[in-house]
Amino acid sequence: MPYRAPVADIAFTLRHVAGLGTAIGAGLFGDLTPDLVQQILEEAGRFATERVAPLLAVGDREGAKLADGAVTMPPGWRDTYRAWCEAGWNGLTGPAEYGGQALPTMLSVATQEMWNGGSMAFGIGPTLTIGAIEAISTHGSDDLKARYLEKLVTGEWTGTMNLTEPQAGSDLNALKARAERRPDGTYRIFGQKIFITYGDHDLTDNIVHLVLARLPDAPPGTRGISLFLVPKILVNEDGTLGARNDVRCAGVEHKLGIHASPTCTMVYGDEGGAVGYLVGEENRGLACMFTMMNNARLMVGIQGVAVAEAAFQHALAYAQERRQGRAPGWRGEGMSPIAAHPDVARMLLTQKALTAAARSICYACAAAIDMAHVTEGDDGRRWQERAGLITPLAKAFSTDVGVEVASLGIQVHGGMGYVEETGAARFLRDARIAPIYEGTNGIQAIDLVARKLPLSGGRALADYLAELRADAVRARDANRPDFGRMGEAVLAALGDVDAATAWIEAKREADPQAVLAAAASYLRLLSLAAGGAYLARGAVAAAGEADGDGRVALARFYAEHLLGETSSLRARVVNGSEVVGAASAALAS
Repeated sequence: MPYRAPVADIAFTLRHVAGLGTAIGAGLFGDLTPDLVQQILEEAGRFATERVAPLLAVGDREGAKLADGAVTMPPGWRDTYRAWCEAGWNGLTGPAEYGGQALPTMLSVATQEMWNGGSMAFGIGPTLTIGAIEAISTHGSDDLKARYLEKLVTGEWTGTMNLTEPQAGSDLNALKARAERRPDGTYRIFGQKIFITYGDHDLTDNIVHLVLARLPDAPPGTRGISLFLVPKILVNEDGTLGARNDVRCAGVEHKLGIHASPTCTMVYGDEGGAVGYLVGEENRGLACMFTMMNNARLMVGIQGVAVAEAAFQHALAYAQERRQGRAPGWRGEGMSPIAAHPDVARMLLTQKALTAAARSICYACAAAIDMAHVTEGDDGRRWQERAGLITPLAKAFSTDVGVEVASLGIQVHGGMGYVEETGAARFLRDARIAPIYEGTNGIQAIDLVARKLPLSGGRALADYLAELRADAVRARDANRPDFGRMGEAVLAALGDVDAATAWIEAKREADPQAVLAAAASYLRLLSLAAGGAYLARGAVAAAGEADGDGRVALARFYAEHLLGETSSLRARVVNGSEVVGAASAALAS
């Protein structure tokens, strides 16, 4: 089944869960109106469905190819990308002074879900450009902004992020790429970077690389990393393109999935040094890059949501068409659709519910980012901390959900799911990278327990949990038979979060190894509980509406069928984490 952008679900989540409707009503986003939001979503949905989704199969089959030092994209990609840029989608949230529309991050996340739902290999490219725009806007000099931002905002040029090296993955202390100062104020960059997404391609005339490197006199470790803008083609004073820079693509990885996304090995300085321009201050590059990385982590989270949605749609269509056996209560002629069998229905509902929960978390994270931008003082700080707290959930839980839902999609297809021609396996192959890049999900979990829980002495988490608990109480107190035990189940899950949090705080100093061993389980626990509260919030908003029955039923299924996992996760945190160190001896046996 071809992907169809879930515009109605996206609009509902933005309005009733993330709070976009309330923010617009309060005038926080200028002249943005609900009608304009709906128009944007519908147009994005149309483009994703009609133009991006058809790229998925050809991109997976043909992939990006490197020949004679240049990467070419699969058939149809160049024309679609140009049409996408001409429609203004690349500049949706870009600075208005450089041709962007300066719309909220919530709309960027919503449209990114649609691009990635149509084809993750397509959607990932603009994600890096958006991050480059943010990094240059925040830290770049006036000259860099004037020379590069407009082209990046329009999508005429694309951007990349260059961190990883063969010997340095997540540990940036081990970076060896070097930079040398030149008398004219520029720098020369030398070294190799690997796993560079869209490091080379033929979609645009220029590519703007943001590269981490060390100066000769830099202090050791991450304190000695600087960030440099290194264009593929040098830009003249008048803005025209000049000579080719000393940077080249030396290889394109043959990957499990996202074949049309060129994952490149980039080599800098083979012929005297690639010309680079400092972004921000010397030896402060990591802070600049994290501006880009934090954006990218949320966008990777939405990739998980997008692939989950596409995999669910694919599985649902198959299950409604495929006939096998006779389900209990089937009254039709012949065999029943497999969607009527309880176990298949369970898998489909699990797919849909997990996708909805992950979408809610990502959109709530985007809302916190937006609110941090439009509020000041203590309110602005609280929203900034909320965004920091939710980002690990959005990235890790949502990408895990992408893999889980795609795997369930194969199971729904049965043996045909294991056959490439049905397309079900493609979603799992594409989704599998997302829990790895932009900081593995284990690193996200460590960030959550080590850095985010202590924010404001634990006040950031306490305020967040109080908000989620209020949603659960509203669902409980609605006293609607169709809600079942939704409110009570969410409150019980939040109680599991409270117990696990108390254990982590008690062990933080006494047994840090156990806390780190508990981190991944804690992140999933908090994410599952938050997802339940958000779905309950949506159920309260949907109750009584014409199309509300399905949303209420889904929220109840999530609460009563899936939230039971939180009690086992609580036990894993509280009772099972300390054994990890002791059990490590088994790895040597």
